[in-house]
Amino acid sequence: MLKSVNILRNLSLLSHFPNRNQLLCRTTFVVNIQTMITGNKIPTVDIDPTGVFKYILLNVYDGQKDAANPQMVIVRGYQRCNYHSDIYDEVQEKLTPLECEPLGGGRISHDPDNKKIHIYGYSQGYGKADHEIAAKIIKDAFPGYTISVSDEGY
Repeated sequence: MLKSVNILRNLSLLSHFPNRNQLLCRTTFVVNIQTMITGNKIPTVDIDPTGVFKYILLNVYDGQKDAANPQMVIVRGYQRCNYHSDIYDEVQEKLTPLECEPLGGGRISHDPDNKKIHIYGYSQGYGKADHEIAAKIIKDAFPGYTISVSDEGY
């Protein structure tokens, strides 16, 4: 089973889905989204390999945007982007014709030598992302890492 399907099942995102059956139906769309257009899978996490940088949490939609039924939740963070909106613009361009919706942002401190990722802060433009959701998604992509979360800092 795809990692993204497992993530959606394991996340505390159930509040976004009225019931378990609807959640399971939505996960079937992940397979379609991941192979759409290029045939390549869309990684749930794409962050820089080291350093401190801004990140955003996004819903990804196939076809009509329905906030109650995203097909995939992804994390993106890059040092090269000065603003959270720069990350959004880059991701939306790469994933076109899929649609993305920013759920908020923050910062990530990625220390690969010590296998630690710290998620904190907020985006002035998009508000604070749910760092717990971002942490769960990142933990799946970086299983040997210690992931910490804080609401402190900018």
